[in-house]
Amino acid sequence: MSERRWTYLSDMDGVLVKEEHLVPGADEFLAELKANGTDFLVLTNNSIYTPRDLRARLERTGLDIPEESIWTSALATAKFLSSQRPNGSAYVIGEAGLTTALHEVGYVLTERDPDYVVLGETRTYSFSAITRAIRLIEGGAKFIATNPDATGPSLEGSMPATGSVAALIEKATGRSPYYVGKPNPLMMRSALRRLGAHSESTLMIGDRMDTDVHSGIEAGLQTILVLTGISTRESAERYPYRPTLVIDSIADLIGRTQDPFGEG
Repeated sequence: MSERRWTYLSDMDGVLVKEEHLVPGADEFLAELKANGTDFLVLTNNSIYTPRDLRARLERTGLDIPEESIWTSALATAKFLSSQRPNGSAYVIGEAGLTTALHEVGYVLTERDPDYVVLGETRTYSFSAITRAIRLIEGGAKFIATNPDATGPSLEGSMPATGSVAALIEKATGRSPYYVGKPNPLMMRSALRRLGAHSESTLMIGDRMDTDVHSGIEAGLQTILVLTGISTRESAERYPYRPTLVIDSIADLIGRTQDPFGEG
């Protein structure tokens, strides 16, 4: 019946990998997309790593994903700032994934009168850096954060992430940040532009109702929830919106990537 050719956006952690291990079937799923010439991007709200770093990390799990098929909240943030204020300046709290992305769009990183304070993910949030960010925002710098995730995983358990530190800065300054990453549909739309794809023929695969499915729906995409990460069938029912499809794992799409919703 349907001649639609799908484009795929997929979250990374909880969908393709989990705790540095391959989700069974993820390699076959990606191999099928490549064999069929299906366009895809792997998305992550994590702004720590560059696409090159992530490619190496994914290779260690057994996934072969080209750098150009990886889209991070750091890249989306850099793209957004470049469109808002080309060749601007920023004071950055973050790692190489964010500073590299901003450098590549022509931004100058500075502590003196920056246009923006940009907050990203880092394993070593510095109190003095946070204090400087607060004072720069009080002095007129605009406040941007890569993503609103309050916590991130570590081997020892949860650790504070961008959203938690943004809340601290917001409390101190009375200025709320503009979040670029999921669930902001801006992240999805920037990914669509990267691929030259249309929302009507694109689907988003994720493991979280509050970020992946939320942003997919708001960007006009079909959405698939996998149960190998955060959300469960039970928790998904508590949200006022629903994914197009719920499956146990990415492996359930093997053999049906060209017709994921049984339209054919």
